[in-house]
Amino acid sequence: MPVAASAIYFLNLRGDVLINRLYRDDVGGNMVDAFRMHIMQTKELGTCPVRQIGGCSFLYMRISNVYIVIVVSSNANVSCAFKFVVEAVALFKSYFGGTFDEDAIRNNFVLIYELLDEIMDFGYPQNLSPEILKLYITQEGVRSPFSSKPSDKPVPNATLQVTGAVGWRREGLVYKKNEVFLDIVESVNLLMSSKGSVLRCDVTGKILMKCFLSGMPDLKLGLNDKIGLEKEAQLKSRPSKSGKTIELDDVTFHQCVNLTRFNSEKTVSFVPPDGEFELMKYRITEGVNLPFRVLPTIKELGRTRMEINVKVKSVFGAKMFALGVVVKVPVPKQTAKTSFQTTSGKAKYNASIDSLVWKIRKFPGQTEATMSAEVELISTMGEKKLANRPPIQMEFQVPMFTASGLRVRFLKVWEKSGYNTVEWVRYISRAGSYEIRC
Repeated sequence: MPVAASAIYFLNLRGDVLINRLYRDDVGGNMVDAFRMHIMQTKELGTCPVRQIGGCSFLYMRISNVYIVIVVSSNANVSCAFKFVVEAVALFKSYFGGTFDEDAIRNNFVLIYELLDEIMDFGYPQNLSPEILKLYITQEGVRSPFSSKPSDKPVPNATLQVTGAVGWRREGLVYKKNEVFLDIVESVNLLMSSKGSVLRCDVTGKILMKCFLSGMPDLKLGLNDKIGLEKEAQLKSRPSKSGKTIELDDVTFHQCVNLTRFNSEKTVSFVPPDGEFELMKYRITEGVNLPFRVLPTIKELGRTRMEINVKVKSVFGAKMFALGVVVKVPVPKQTAKTSFQTTSGKAKYNASIDSLVWKIRKFPGQTEATMSAEVELISTMGEKKLANRPPIQMEFQVPMFTASGLRVRFLKVWEKSGYNTVEWVRYISRAGSYEIRC
């Protein structure tokens, strides 16, 4: 559900109303008094940005020396409300020369009222793009003497921008070579027990794109996700091909993606912005392919000696390799001396983080490496041993490998002029929170 705001107020730090706009008649004009009395005067402004008073919810945010308060009388999307506030402030700054404070509001009452009528209709957010709104709200705001001069940007076609819903791309782009770069970047999060069993595991990923395409191209991206493959087979009236399919969770898209087409056909269709942008984000909790297995063994030899053995196995393909592999093994603070033996890479003791740091510049697939260390401790009286040691942490980056198994099946580019394009696809998996208990 969208915001459905009943009113919006702009207050200074004393609680005085600078400007306000009522969008619905389901709240009274004195609702701001409740905000002042129950929140501002009780000094609870910093505790929670959402408060419920008398059947209404107050969603507020402080920007400079101004409080922006949205009043809603029904169950609203709080994230959408705060997103609206952030984008509205960015819009005001574009008109006011980069500043937004109490003085800027007092100097631009008429302009702010006009903008508030455009960016919200009956409590529902509308278009907040400065490039589009400046096409038909041409009044310039009173700029602060400290603000920067506005940059002269090419003005796009107003009709296309307002009605065509492509405010993220301007017309008339021309490139000698039309190229599309697509990166699937994944972070692997793992918590493993000392015996090798997985306690928690998930992958968070994002698809990054960089487009240098002429005209107004329409792109279509196909992935090996389960829902998309089943929908494609259903539309083509044939069974889906065998192979690994991925179930994507918590998917969020860039505003350029055609959600209507995605809901009906389960394909990612979009008119891309020019340059670099994040197309989508996702999360995967099942069927994760862990790139590394870590097997630690720690022995305490009396009160002043420890033996640490760590074996790391790479599980990905033999033709692949990992870069920048770092294994951090925590040791007690009273460590005095260390000695190492490694089959690959270099290891040393880092006293600032109380850890043995083992670095391997390049780690081939389907191989293993071991580190053996002897640690001498300073004998201290009354030293209590920790029941739970901090976990071993690992860092890495594996090119052309995805822990989720996500793959690009196709990337099609269509443009009315019919030019040829070059598509580049790259996969990268790196460590997020990769921890092994010892």
